[in-house]
Amino acid sequence: MKYLVVDDEHLARARLKELIRRIKPKAKIIEAKNGEDAIDKFETHHPEIALVDIRMPGIGGIELAYHLSGLEDPPAVIFTTAHNEYALQAFDANAIDYLLKPIHLERLQRALQKAEPLSNEQNRALKEGDEERTHISVNQRGRLKLIPLKDIAFFKAENKYVVIKTGEGEYLLNDTLNQLENELGDGFIRAHRNALISTHYLEGIEKLDDDRWQVFLHGFDDRIEVSRRQRPIIRSWLKGDNTHSAKG
Repeated sequence: MKYLVVDDEHLARARLKELIRRIKPKAKIIEAKNGEDAIDKFETHHPEIALVDIRMPGIGGIELAYHLSGLEDPPAVIFTTAHNEYALQAFDANAIDYLLKPIHLERLQRALQKAEPLSNEQNRALKEGDEERTHISVNQRGRLKLIPLKDIAFFKAENKYVVIKTGEGEYLLNDTLNQLENELGDGFIRAHRNALISTHYLEGIEKLDDDRWQVFLHGFDDRIEVSRRQRPIIRSWLKGDNTHSAKG
């Protein structure tokens, strides 16, 4: 059995490793110092159980669990934290257990016993909690790639997929625009029923003909058509009223 210990504090990782070895002397333990590092380590070592701190710089523990759930063989996740206010989010994310620091040997042993027999099918039920999402995960040639939301100019529905456009290129995603819009909040706004654009890159709106308008985005040559319904919402946003609720 392989274990992934994810915590941004070295002493916390060392303490948890020591406890695991007292329970499982022959265990293989992999360390990760943050969420991004954890995903890299997972793809190299494929641990069955991940013990994850919740509050970390960058990708937090609950968002990390969401991204890991998109892998073919996701690990069972046990959250480890000094904060009890995230318990509901953790269990909404289908956590196996929620351990409060300082973690005691007997409590960790019970959590590991619960995690070990779980099947991959159960782990695939993992869902995102209410923690704010900062990245989108895509499967690229069999590897999980994290794309920061701040780098995404727009999402556009094409056939059965959603295309993500960044300055580096395009990526395919299986989510729907409705799911993305509900998850991402006010950082993105509908231009059309087939397009969701970043307000960070939104630069202006221009008329094509009597009944057609399009938006242009800072740093991108792409032009996204704007539906009649969304036109006043985007105009309002560009004028400085950064609230929107209607969906195209």
